[in-house]
Amino acid sequence: MLLYTQKESARLSYIVDFIGRELFASPISITTDADKFKKHQGPRINYSERDFSESEFYIKCHPLLFEFDIRKQDIECFELNFHKAFFATSGDLPFDIFAASFYLLTRYEEYLPHPKDGYGRFDSSHSLAFKEDFLHEPLVNLWLEDLKKALLRKFPELLFRQPAFTCLLTYDIDMAYAYRYKGLLVNSAGILRSLLKGKVKEAGQRWRVIRKKERDPYDCFEWLDALHLYCRVKPYYFFLVAKKKGMYDKNNSTNIKPFKDLIEYYAHMYKTGLHPSWQSGDDHSLLKEEKEWLEVVSSEDVTISRQHYIRLSLPETYRRLLKVGIEKDFSMGYGDRNGFRASVCSSYLWYDLEKESPTSLWIYPFCFMDANSYFEQKLTPGAAYNELMRYYSIVKKHRGIFISIWHNNILGTHPGFAGWRQMYELFMKETVYWDAYNDHG
Repeated sequence: MLLYTQKESARLSYIVDFIGRELFASPISITTDADKFKKHQGPRINYSERDFSESEFYIKCHPLLFEFDIRKQDIECFELNFHKAFFATSGDLPFDIFAASFYLLTRYEEYLPHPKDGYGRFDSSHSLAFKEDFLHEPLVNLWLEDLKKALLRKFPELLFRQPAFTCLLTYDIDMAYAYRYKGLLVNSAGILRSLLKGKVKEAGQRWRVIRKKERDPYDCFEWLDALHLYCRVKPYYFFLVAKKKGMYDKNNSTNIKPFKDLIEYYAHMYKTGLHPSWQSGDDHSLLKEEKEWLEVVSSEDVTISRQHYIRLSLPETYRRLLKVGIEKDFSMGYGDRNGFRASVCSSYLWYDLEKESPTSLWIYPFCFMDANSYFEQKLTPGAAYNELMRYYSIVKKHRGIFISIWHNNILGTHPGFAGWRQMYELFMKETVYWDAYNDHG
């Protein structure tokens, strides 16, 4: 596939590379030589301000990919094949798919002045996707399907990649144990606090755990291992390893041997990543320290991460991750609402919009997190299951990567999360298992 443009730009090269990886086995070539383009015998895309002939696929370009600054864009959405599109133009597609996809993938709007939520994060309710009601859709993937169909009408001989659907289960271990290894003083104070609040069952559970009569309510690790073995899946575990406790960093002490043993075990069994502490967002030296500590304990190079509380600020967060050697990040999603933050269910390379440069950092977007359903959206386990299955079906349809986030405390036996463990087991045994079975079959 050859693409003609009147002038090259880093933005255009980046999005053409992304679309080429998604659709074809070989990359799309770019040329600014009009004569070379006209003589090309194979499929060709004219991405410029004027068309040459009916034998080409023509998309009249929007100026976004040829700008060198970040400015507020005039965006008007319209309906196209029962979903939204913007940057309307003319040609074989009624909109500039390159510019629109670039806008969404780079999170362009997050570089502009914007309101923040109570945690200092980009507020999902101010996103274009939320305002235009497509947060629940991987819109870029839908557009790629439109592009494939349109290209086939012009070039019936074209062959496209057929990516396989992937279900990637991931866990954030914010606090491995609720009561164990906390010490007599801390646990005694906890029992008293529960009793004063009228939480008698909680106090009783803590007391039984202390006396080793009951498993810690957050310790669902063996149960999860059994599920993974049964379903033949290999999940990712992200560990919070802050050395000092803070308002948002309440992980178990990094000096406790059972906590170290847990990390070592999962690093041997599955892929283990860093869950950078909230404090590391303020004291940047902590990020390197936490990563190095995790590498020593796991005896593995740590190259993947996900931000604690999804504390993601562009471009600063990703630049810091790159600096310490993170290669893949799993933070692209909202910490207050489920959906597709970058409107995509495929992995992609991050583009630093301020530096106008593609980077080597791979972004793996998630669309469902149990904590969003429980704490933010106030869903029951049944309603959360329906939401989970809706997202799962959407991503499977588009052969994307379905990434969900789960927390051991929510999947444990704490009475405050009654029903969630059963909901997850249903999802694993009735959906994940059968898809894994069919893949292996």
